[in-house]
Amino acid sequence: MNRHDILVLQQISGYPCVTITLPTHRTSPQNRQDPVRVKNLLKEATDRLLSEFDKREIDPLLVRMENLAESIDFRHVHDGLVLCVNQDVGHLFHLPYTIPERVIIDKSFFTRDLVYVMNRHLRYWTLVLSEQPTRLFEATRDDLIEIREEGFPLTHEGPGGAQPLPGGFGVQRSAYRDEQHRQFFRQVDSALRPFLVDDPLPLVVVGVDRFLSFFNEVSEHKDAIVATLNGSHDRTSPHELGKLVWPLLSDHFAEQKQTALSALDQAVGEKKYASAIGEVWHLAQQGRGKLLLVEENYHQPARLDESGMHLIPTDEATGPEMMEDAVDEIIEIVLRKQGQVVFVPDGVLEAHQRIALVLRF
Repeated sequence: MNRHDILVLQQISGYPCVTITLPTHRTSPQNRQDPVRVKNLLKEATDRLLSEFDKREIDPLLVRMENLAESIDFRHVHDGLVLCVNQDVGHLFHLPYTIPERVIIDKSFFTRDLVYVMNRHLRYWTLVLSEQPTRLFEATRDDLIEIREEGFPLTHEGPGGAQPLPGGFGVQRSAYRDEQHRQFFRQVDSALRPFLVDDPLPLVVVGVDRFLSFFNEVSEHKDAIVATLNGSHDRTSPHELGKLVWPLLSDHFAEQKQTALSALDQAVGEKKYASAIGEVWHLAQQGRGKLLLVEENYHQPARLDESGMHLIPTDEATGPEMMEDAVDEIIEIVLRKQGQVVFVPDGVLEAHQRIALVLRF
């Protein structure tokens, strides 16, 4: 589940939209209960739907929901599972982090838990360049989940790939093959674009020297690349690949935190910053947030005043006008307005009441 997936889900509306979320388990004996829990949640969803609708009216949804559940390979689940189903679509997502057990039936899919968990983890993209095929992974720390949509994985189907190179007098096979590879990696770069636009995370690129060189030559996303891993990893499992790429990203995230703290120090000197959740909320809403720094375990319920412009922290977390976590709301606002978010250890932002915003102006 990445921001691209969530944006797709958030664009779908129409009652009923069914969202089922639950924690799952990678190992025995805990994972033996996962199929039972899915079955029980499906029954709960079905019973609730049948209490509102005639069976013939929602039969396509029920069939799609059952088929989606049957497609789950419980031998290879991660730590969380999400099923999103309505009359027209069905999506199944495996998550490398745990989530609450829920059945939600509404006019749209329930994404709040997903957004919250996604914002609080160190995430990045991993692109493995190859002819047979190029794979894209969404990664959380050393946990990689392969993307199987929007064209990925991509196979080089043209000459020099699935097809033989042309022969004959005067044909420079090596130069022709190289140009075909450039064209293929342009296709890869084009397929990568919507993921980086919707979820502009750091990118690790993996491949042999030739492929890394070709991709770097044609890519429009070189600024997103923070590390490369040299070598042929066509058959490397996601588990093993995660062990290789995470150390590269671990260094990047540590450096990112230090750079963000230095940027905050500079902004304080220039008086281009905001501290405390109320002021940060107000300026983030105006689109002035360039860089948001948040302590890793900072959460704050809050409500808006009558004007809707000012945030009031509270100890209450319930009620129709309450935000369960205003910090997460601010994170979403800053990201939506093309700002950057960096988490820092607890206690580092004590002078700023645990949250600070570097301003654009």
